[in-house]
Amino acid sequence: ARWPHPLCLSPLRLTRLPPLALSSLTGREVLTPFPGLGTAAAPAQGGAHLKQCDLLKLSRRQKQLCRREPGLAETLRDAAHLGLLECQFQFRHERWNCSLEGRTGLLKRGFKETAFLYAVSSAALTHTLARACSAGRMERCTCDDSPGLESRQAWQWGVCGDNLKYSTKFLSNFLGSKRGNKDLRARADAHNTHVGIKAVKSGLRTTCKCHGVSGSCAVRTCWKQLSPFRETGQVLKLRYDSAVKVSSATNEALGRLELWAPSRQGSPTKGLAPRSGDLVYMEDSPSFCRPSKYSPGTAGRVCSREASCSSLCCGRGYDTQSRLVAFSCHCQVQWCCYVECQQCVQEELVYTCKH
Repeated sequence: ARWPHPLCLSPLRLTRLPPLALSSLTGREVLTPFPGLGTAAAPAQGGAHLKQCDLLKLSRRQKQLCRREPGLAETLRDAAHLGLLECQFQFRHERWNCSLEGRTGLLKRGFKETAFLYAVSSAALTHTLARACSAGRMERCTCDDSPGLESRQAWQWGVCGDNLKYSTKFLSNFLGSKRGNKDLRARADAHNTHVGIKAVKSGLRTTCKCHGVSGSCAVRTCWKQLSPFRETGQVLKLRYDSAVKVSSATNEALGRLELWAPSRQGSPTKGLAPRSGDLVYMEDSPSFCRPSKYSPGTAGRVCSREASCSSLCCGRGYDTQSRLVAFSCHCQVQWCCYVECQQCVQEELVYTCKH
């Protein structure tokens, strides 16, 4: 039995997003529902969430959990969207730019890119579920109530800690127990899933706010707050860049298969288990230069002549086109209270990889 995909919502089934201007992604984009997966953006009332759960590609057990948790269907959709946006942003200058639509082969292989997808998907679900709790979108969880913090009174001041404790506990139950100890791919997928969860945990911070006369700290409120998901995406991209290729070895003492990595440079040992924060993979990735069942290739991709055209275009060269771009210029503040600008036009060169 394989370790299930973190959402059991294969990214291949959650594509058909509107075209994204990747260069303008900030990580603060509005998370709109996926077409075909329901349109509710607010917590479902009554039995509406049951229908929304049925629209998602979940295992039978996960669908049952979804039906018991009003608000979970919207959270799963938001998490899938958040993970895909972040993947596209982090790989916007790479040969593989997280293009998944219609290419079912990628998740069946043990590439570095597959490892990143598992990690970013589980991270997005962990992050989104914790935020959904603090935003009041889930019925069974609310603000974080970690002991030792004054967060129990935080609601009085309009703040609410992100409930990572509930998020990780629910996620463990949602994904199910580890199975397939004799399956190298299953262990690698489970490992990469936990790398994503760990990346979110590493970004949890304690935030405090003082309340008192003239800014004094007579009363202090503290709560747990997750870092922006963009920071988590950057951490996972660094893990991707330094991913470890693994094979398998049988642990005689435990009677199960273990991941095994070659020794690191300077290490006296012949081999060792990958670290808990390492992304792991089993197969070398294809070049992604030409269209295949793994990617559409790089023909027609916009590149930077100084930074990325050489690698992105795979030695085929690039075409140069000029276009006129309008922008506001010579802006002046007028009395009272508005800004008056002129429209200027400048020529811009665009470089695209040749076919």
